[in-house]
Amino acid sequence: MKKTALIILSLLSVFVSSAQDKSIKEMRDEATRTIKKDPNDTIPKIWKLGSVLRFTFTQGAQDNWSAGGDKNSLGLSSFFSAYAFYKKGKNAWDNTIDLAYGFLNTTSLGSRKSDDKIDILSKYGYDIGKNWYISGLVNFRTQFAPGYAYPSQGGPPVLTSDFMAPAYLIVAPGMNYKPNDEFSFFISLSTLRWLFVKNDSLSAKGAFGVDTGKTVKLEFGAYSTISYTHKINANVVYTGRLDLFANYQHDPQNVDVNWTNLLAVKVTGIITMTVAFNMIYDNDVKTVKADGSPGGPAAQLQELLGIGVLLKL
Repeated sequence: MKKTALIILSLLSVFVSSAQDKSIKEMRDEATRTIKKDPNDTIPKIWKLGSVLRFTFTQGAQDNWSAGGDKNSLGLSSFFSAYAFYKKGKNAWDNTIDLAYGFLNTTSLGSRKSDDKIDILSKYGYDIGKNWYISGLVNFRTQFAPGYAYPSQGGPPVLTSDFMAPAYLIVAPGMNYKPNDEFSFFISLSTLRWLFVKNDSLSAKGAFGVDTGKTVKLEFGAYSTISYTHKINANVVYTGRLDLFANYQHDPQNVDVNWTNLLAVKVTGIITMTVAFNMIYDNDVKTVKADGSPGGPAAQLQELLGIGVLLKL
């Protein structure tokens, strides 16, 4: 009897040991097994999100410097851009926001703005074939802080703009041509544009084309926007946008132009050099002469060059 029990125990021990070895082997094989994805189970990515944050800093100081110049200078500019693109079936929805602010402080000139922008755009499209979309667009544009012109002949600064003065809200149904992710052309022949001047002193002058003393003006016209982004090489990217608006109700031949260009060059790591060139023309925006008196309309030009830190979020 004892002999039989020993034989049974021995057999059970061998069986358990074999089962354990087999279980360990199966676990090891499962851990090292490469899982092949079934394309039928893959869920398409319908949202594409991204953003960048850039800071550019400049500083200078000198004392008894024979070449001349300001004793101290300090400059800082920041730029934030984000996008959220939706694509599912025939539906496409593009959303972008661009924010910029910069200032420069020198011993002789004091503190002045070097950049200021708020630009939010949302565009929906329904694909009707051959890269054309039936679309609707909403765009809002203004700035953060007051802007001044500084007469070259001296005198106090002249207030030229402010937050919500001006501000533009565009609502436009139209057509959008988008053959690829780099290029987009939108056109609308029935656009509503609200012009806001929420500053009493500017509205009292009828600045930016509002009726004297009014803070809001509704315009009806044609609108078009062209955007283009191109990766020239692994380290250089160009981004451009051209907005055009013609007011049917007042001098439609005087087309408002807002043109932005940005060339970003990756130097190393997160260090990036940027070159920006922007132009605005609005026949209702008056210039300030050297003596501080009002002048006629003219092209507004801006050029910015900087080296700073660029963070992709």
